[in-house]
Amino acid sequence: MKRKAGKLLMTIGLLLIAAAFLLMVYNIWESKKAENMSEEILNQIKDGQDENVSSDDADEKPLYEIYPDMEMPVLRIDGVDYIGILTVPSLGLELPVAGNWSYPNLRRSPCRYKGSAYSNDMIIAGHNYSRHFGGLKNLAIGEEISFRDVDGHIFQYQVDDIETIPGTAVEDMDAGEWDMTLFTCTYGGKSRVTIRCRKLENDHSVIFKGL
Repeated sequence: MKRKAGKLLMTIGLLLIAAAFLLMVYNIWESKKAENMSEEILNQIKDGQDENVSSDDADEKPLYEIYPDMEMPVLRIDGVDYIGILTVPSLGLELPVAGNWSYPNLRRSPCRYKGSAYSNDMIIAGHNYSRHFGGLKNLAIGEEISFRDVDGHIFQYQVDDIETIPGTAVEDMDAGEWDMTLFTCTYGGKSRVTIRCRKLENDHSVIFKGL
């Protein structure tokens, strides 16, 4: 009887190990797939920016500074609207940002959760894939991040605070007067790694003129 129980426990243990291994392989595959999709989207956004460079005069205020509540322009790719490119130099990341949050969109790229770069309250969500937001926990205070909209305006930010927020604390995500917030769920989804950023002040945001 004891031998049967021992064999049963061993079989269950082996099955659990196999299931954990398969889950790990699936997560790696999904992460790689997301990385490849983001790269393809990124190249299309760059091509679109090259054709749609902003015509703002450097001596004049950009339209979004006069009307900060205006809608951000979008570039539509495969049925999804994208608002620009997020760059995190210290993590070696350059990622497209979808204009609207949804689970299908998150599988392709980070997404705007709410807010706008123009009104200085943009929140961007991303999966914890290794080449998406999985490395956010490794950022340090003072590191710089940039966002470039599809019209070529570049917004520079600096990491000011790093928080871990409970997954159920939805209202805490947009608490405080932060110019930009990046967040991703930890494994298991119990909490969210949250990066709070302040905008670096310039006379005007840089206008991107080409690659």
